[in-house]
Order: sequence, then structure tokens, then C-alpha cells
Amino acid sequence: LLLAARGWGLLGAMSRYGTEQRGRPNSPDYRLYFKNADGKYISPFHDIPLFAGSKEDKEIPAKRSKTTGSEVLFNMIVEVPRWTNAKMEIATEEPLNPIKHDTKKGKLRYVANIFPHKGYIWNYGALPQTWEDPNHMDNITGCCGDNDPIDVCEIGSKIRSSGEIVQVKVLGVLALVDEGQTDWKIIAISADDPEAQKIHGKYLYIDDVRKHKPGYLEATVDWFQLYKVPDGKPENHFAFNGEFKNKDFAVEIIKSTHEHWKALLHKKVDGGTVKCTNLLVSGSPFCCSEEDARSIVQSAPALMNGDSIPPEVDSWYFFPK
Repeated sequence: LLLAARGWGLLGAMSRYGTEQRGRPNSPDYRLYFKNADGKYISPFHDIPLFAGSKEDKEIPAKRSKTTGSEVLFNMIVEVPRWTNAKMEIATEEPLNPIKHDTKKGKLRYVANIFPHKGYIWNYGALPQTWEDPNHMDNITGCCGDNDPIDVCEIGSKIRSSGEIVQVKVLGVLALVDEGQTDWKIIAISADDPEAQKIHGKYLYIDDVRKHKPGYLEATVDWFQLYKVPDGKPENHFAFNGEFKNKDFAVEIIKSTHEHWKALLHKKVDGGTVKCTNLLVSGSPFCCSEEDARSIVQSAPALMNGDSIPPEVDSWYFFPK
């Protein structure tokens, strides 16, 4: 499936990431694979750099990363567009980690509408090259990680697309404890959002969010507390009594999960069922060839004749080098 270039971002010289759909939309077979600018199949979990403008697997000080003013920007992989209900997620247990529609007991999963909200209330996704180690007990929450890349709630004004790569400015973090596991929720805003520059200052980002988007943080706590209740599960709980921690705290959490990911990709810890197949991580024993990556994708069910491709899938996404 050849994907067409659709446009350019706003911030200079560009590098492209593409997506390729396999399987039937709205089915358990659906997969969204990723390509880089050279047309090579890659893992969004492992091969897209955490820090915008960085190399794939480096210690990344701020001076080597893409910045806006004094801010270090991070790459976010959008899994779920705002206001939608389908539980789309990076398939951590599959080679090349495509985005899939999560299932339970063979049925597709959707989040309920939590009054007065419709579906997910942010663009929801993950930071690449991070991992919340299920065997590492967090000193802050007293719980182990949830075995996934760290989650991001992007609060900008634009509705993003599944598979889109967005450069985000980190604003803070919420410490969710979900069924006994630490599940950090990074609060961020797209760097090109009109309100991104209104949220500034070293420690007061969260206060600025309350100023410019009143009620949004309170709605975020309510949503995460209640979203599993319609499925018959108890309410979720939070560390710090649901208090949002500031940007510096959030960045330290991100860096910690990045270190756990490095240990995973270099076989220093046991990742269990997590698939570490990658194309670009220097020195990783899990590197595969371009041919192997292509074979993985081609072995997935093809797009069926007559199936429509959602508009957000038939595109290339851009972000600066």
C-alpha cells in the first residue's frame, strides 16, 4: 500500500513517517504498521526516538534535542483521537508493534462515554522508547509498572489521527494506580498548538493549564477514576491524592522509563512477552533486517477489496529533524 504525502509541518526541515493498514477496519485483524522516510518498516515503540530531533538510541541531553525556546520536545505516537471510543493501542506483544484494536474475550474494546464526555477527552497515545517495567517497584507509588510505554494525554485544540507523530511539550503528570499497577499519565500539548506558548514558566505549567483550559484537569481525574466502572470494575485510585505534578517531575519520570526501555532493548532485563524487534536501535540484540521487517508486515492479513481506509490512515506524517 503506497501512501501519499499530504502536507508539511510548521517547524523547518522535515522527516516523514508513514503508516500502512493491514486487515479489515473495525476487526480484531486490524493493524497499523509504521514506515520511516526511507520506506522501511519500523517499530513505533522502539525505532521512533523519544526526543524530537534526536538519534534513535542515544543519551539525549537537551542541547541535542529539538527545542522551542528553552523547551525540550518529545515525540508522541497518537493511538486514539480525541472524542473517539475505540481502544486502540500499540501491540507490545507483536513484532514491530503495530497499532491494533484491543480485544477482550474476542470482542473489540471501546471505552464508555463518561457523562458529560464523549470517548477519550484528549488525543491519547504513548511516548516511544519508554517502558514501565512490571518488575520494578516505583518508589513513589509503591507499585510496579504496567508493562507498556508511558501514556500521554495531549490537550491541544486539534483532533489528531491514529498513527500520527506529534511533537509535544510536557506540562505535568498524573500518577494513576490502575488495578495495582503504576500507570503514569503525562499531560502534554502539541508544540504547534496556538495555546502552547501561553503555557510557560518553570514550575507553573499546570496552573497555566487551569487558567487557559479551565476544568480540563479536573475532568481528566474524573475520567481516569471512572472509565472502568461501566465494565463492572472498581474506581481507579491515584498517588498524591490525584494531584498533578509539575513539568520537571514529569520529565524525570519520562527519563526513568527511557532507562528501563534501554535495559529492555539491550537484554539487561527480562521483558517477558514484550516484543523488542526493531530495525534501528544501535547495539540491540533484537535488531532485524529490512527483509525480516517486510516479511512480518506481509504476513499480516491484507486490506480486503472493498474495505475503506480511514482518512487518518492514508497519509504521511511529518515532524522536524
